[in-house]
Amino acid sequence: MTENGPVLGGTASYAARTALAIGLRVGIVTSCASDIALDSLNGAAISMRASEYSTTFENIQTPNGRIQYLHHLASGLDYSMVPRTWQDAPIVHLGPIAQEVDPKLARAFPDSQVCLTPQGWLRTWNSDHKVHPTDWPEARYVLENASAAVLSIEDVQGDESILEDMLSSIRILVVTEGARGSRLYWNGDLRYFRPPEVPEIDPTGAGDIFAAAFFVRLYQTHDPWEAARFATQLAANSVTRPGLAGTPTIDEVQTALLEIIPKA
Repeated sequence: MTENGPVLGGTASYAARTALAIGLRVGIVTSCASDIALDSLNGAAISMRASEYSTTFENIQTPNGRIQYLHHLASGLDYSMVPRTWQDAPIVHLGPIAQEVDPKLARAFPDSQVCLTPQGWLRTWNSDHKVHPTDWPEARYVLENASAAVLSIEDVQGDESILEDMLSSIRILVVTEGARGSRLYWNGDLRYFRPPEVPEIDPTGAGDIFAAAFFVRLYQTHDPWEAARFATQLAANSVTRPGLAGTPTIDEVQTALLEIIPKA
């Protein structure tokens, strides 16, 4: 929900369009109302559970951060919705936005690179529909069955102790910090990745674009540092355009694949 009315968004939309631009075949498992327009996801196969409502957020940007309201919630997602031919997909991205993804899915793909953007497990809402942080009781179970996770520092309200607990359960963890870039933890090492300065039009979806690019490049190279470099470039590009228009172009993907080494 925006000032101009409802627009398609969410992790599945941003991640799918990013993976398509990189050249992957993409399948989306989702739940939404039957009248929602999905034209912007052309090229992706969709396994959809019809729901009375589509999950609908209202995002309000303030000088002190984003305020969210959850106006409608779609049906939940579980393993029964995954087509048989998708059950051995090389990359599985679990990206809940409102507690809708069954945590047991983390253990359902033993031959896949299971990746997480857990923001939807870290939020809940009250009677006036305002979204606020919550505990994640299944965190250890889910993280221990995943290859990598990407989340925003806002998802944990800046609480470093929550990140420390997560790090005890997963080898690769990326924490994004908006315009400041991200930090990547890998097997006890830590590196920071700073994005180029660009004019910011709309930061919505940048974290999801980063995550999808990171997971794909990680699968391709098995090098988290390279994956973070690649994802940082595409996420930086994304904020210069509004909404789903911020997802990468094929030219941007090709440019980001070329690592430029400065002269000494």
